[in-house]
Amino acid sequence: MTIRELEPNDLWNHFANLNSVPRPSKKEERVIEFAKKFGESLGLETMVDNVGNVIIRKPASPGMEDRAPIVMQSHLDMVCQKNADTEFDFDTQGIDMYVDDDWVKARGTTLGADNGIGVATIMSILSSTDIDHPAVEALFTTDEETGMTGAIGLEGGLLSGKFLLNLDTEEDNELTIGCAGGVDITLKSTCEMVAVNSDFENYKIVVRGLQGGHSGIDIHLGRGNANKWMNRILWHLAENIDLKICEIDGGGLRNAIPRESSSIVAINKSDMAAFEKVLSEQTVELLAEYAVTDPHAEVIVEKDGGEYSALKPDLQKALIATVYSCPNGIFRMSPDIKDLVQTSNNLARVLVKDGVMQIGCLTRSSVDTERDDLANAISASFSMLGEEVALGGKYPGWTPLPTSSIVELMSDLYRELFNEEPHVAACHAGLECGILGRNYPDIEMISFGPNIYGAHSPDERVQISSVQKFWRFLLEALKRIPKA
Repeated sequence: MTIRELEPNDLWNHFANLNSVPRPSKKEERVIEFAKKFGESLGLETMVDNVGNVIIRKPASPGMEDRAPIVMQSHLDMVCQKNADTEFDFDTQGIDMYVDDDWVKARGTTLGADNGIGVATIMSILSSTDIDHPAVEALFTTDEETGMTGAIGLEGGLLSGKFLLNLDTEEDNELTIGCAGGVDITLKSTCEMVAVNSDFENYKIVVRGLQGGHSGIDIHLGRGNANKWMNRILWHLAENIDLKICEIDGGGLRNAIPRESSSIVAINKSDMAAFEKVLSEQTVELLAEYAVTDPHAEVIVEKDGGEYSALKPDLQKALIATVYSCPNGIFRMSPDIKDLVQTSNNLARVLVKDGVMQIGCLTRSSVDTERDDLANAISASFSMLGEEVALGGKYPGWTPLPTSSIVELMSDLYRELFNEEPHVAACHAGLECGILGRNYPDIEMISFGPNIYGAHSPDERVQISSVQKFWRFLLEALKRIPKA
């Protein structure tokens, strides 16, 4: 069966159309135009604001004119990650999808179900002729994955909805009513390199095959971080042999747990036996420690015949120590909400190449002051390298309101339809609701969606039966929106 033959048919066809349009964060011109033309083709009021958000308005269906207007919101951009052996250009190619039993997956890349299923769902409501719904304002935001600049830039006064349905949750039994805020921490500088003499040979060390995943939703799972693995290996090598670091290239996106890292190192020929011994010992230790969470991980070493310069010894020592001391993973669990990660950090990027050094993190917390305190601590550590550290992309958390009328309505409906309790909770991911609430403080918000696993990694997949459950839930919710 193909994607376009799945049910609900309109939703999956809209998803397939959307996924044929390249839509990396920061490069959304084509998908913005796609969404704009879609609204205009339906004869609906359509606008693009000054930061690229697309707003499409559809009047209430007959008999629903007295219901409170709603906002349905999802983001247009997607995380672009691929396996190292996959040839793919996210700037020019559409996603190559396929059906695997009860799942839709992509070949070697992220799928874009985050948040493409939400976008396609809203498109299905907009294009429908037989679905009961109140007046709808469809809000398609931009750049959610790399800064939430669409939500940040959305002006007050553009929306009139009383309730906002955010379709960016990734568990179909969860009603999300709060989320973490975040801030990016970036050190970037030039670094002086020195020549490597003929007593040294070059080797490439590769860490790969880690699970990775979403740096908010999956951070509590204890998966390996390729940047931390690589730095641990380099630390022990530097402690035992005459090591010179020429290059490091680990991780990438701020909101993805790093799956791969590579380094080029120069080894004194007299240290070869010790090099092999230390590398073997560290590999055995790491694979044993992460056997459950990252069963396909591997560390590979091969000789490299290139010509390289190396970091100056004092800078190399400072870099390794700084990355080693950088917290990664859970920093604090919530004392108020059971099993909720309150504060975390993802060591997302470590780069040394062509005279440039870069370290990047994404710090998250549902408590803004604690987020800022951890970010300051990491920044202080980074500044020991003698360079300025930038804090950017800061966004607030979303404070839960468990007694709001939309939460009560959706909770009651879930129990009625599925004969089980919904999981009403805050999440450790960054949703746009907290930001949108700043300019729309009176709007009641809730987030929900189908099962999407492995988001922000090439293992991303969406469950077909769960999409059907989610669709049924949404259609019934639209009928139950109260009168204005």
